[in-house]
Amino acid sequence: MINHFIDLRSDTVTHPTPEMRQAMAQAEVGDDVMGEDPTVNRLEELAAEKMGKEAGLFVPSGTMGNLTAILTHCGRGDEMIVGHLSHTYLFEAGGSAALGGVHPFVLQNQPDGTLRLEDLRHAVREDDPHYPTTRLIILENTHNRCGGVVLTPEYMRAVGTFAREKGLKLHVDGARIFNAAVALGVLAADLVRDADSVTFCLSKGLCAPVGSVLCGSREFIARARRIRKQLGGGMRQAGILAAAGIVALEKMVERLAEDHRRARRLAEGLSSVKGLVVENPQPATNMVYVRLGDMIQQDAPQVAEELEKLGIKSHWVDARRFRLVTHYWVNDEDISRTIHAFAQVLR
Repeated sequence: MINHFIDLRSDTVTHPTPEMRQAMAQAEVGDDVMGEDPTVNRLEELAAEKMGKEAGLFVPSGTMGNLTAILTHCGRGDEMIVGHLSHTYLFEAGGSAALGGVHPFVLQNQPDGTLRLEDLRHAVREDDPHYPTTRLIILENTHNRCGGVVLTPEYMRAVGTFAREKGLKLHVDGARIFNAAVALGVLAADLVRDADSVTFCLSKGLCAPVGSVLCGSREFIARARRIRKQLGGGMRQAGILAAAGIVALEKMVERLAEDHRRARRLAEGLSSVKGLVVENPQPATNMVYVRLGDMIQQDAPQVAEELEKLGIKSHWVDARRFRLVTHYWVNDEDISRTIHAFAQVLR
């Protein structure tokens, strides 16, 4: 009988800390749609301050935050420039097209998660009635499918400068922006200084149970609030959730370095397991991507099934590849146990 499962499928599996649960139980609440929930208001102000923006908007999810930003920046028939491995393009159910009529112009993500400036230059449409109108560039930081890599302040600034020169808006899908900031030793605001909007998640490595915050100028957030309502995201006594988000921002950011350290230790240990190939042996943040070598006859789903029998929950991203994510509820002993389990299954 396994008493403790180690869940490396994602940092979305985190649950609130005892301090968060206490804050939620004691939260002062009001009607947020009427602007009267003091805890939500405080969270939005704190989030905006952390991002160096004028205002924030609490939303149920990062997906809704990104979609709200897109629909605020773009009209029907406008075009957004996205990476082919971006979360917005791959994993948000085509919401921008289905609900907003926004057309994606897809560029190749580089291995470091960036979009080449030269590619961006070629992607901006001429003023021609045959073409959609280019309105928006979306960057992702950290970049999930590129291995949890970080985009530097210098790169973010370069894209922001380019966007302004072309009269475009820049949105940052910063679901894990604090992981990037901690890894680089900078403030999150330094990474989004040149962005017109940014969404970040409270419910991943920061451990809050629900929610993201969209930040930007006051005028942008006022328009985004209407879009949130249209999308069904008008919440009432949401301070119960926002209270956990405040704890997340005040107490959980700096400790992300522990997750990064454990990811590096996991990558190092798995590198010694015969038959495994670690794609990012020095993970930038909290994600380790590994694939099964040619000598391994099992496929990833079969290996995952055997790992679960040993108490390890893993996420396979294709037939021979895994993504393993460290977080608050994974400790040093869990890392050792995971390395041993992979070795046992693949021996």
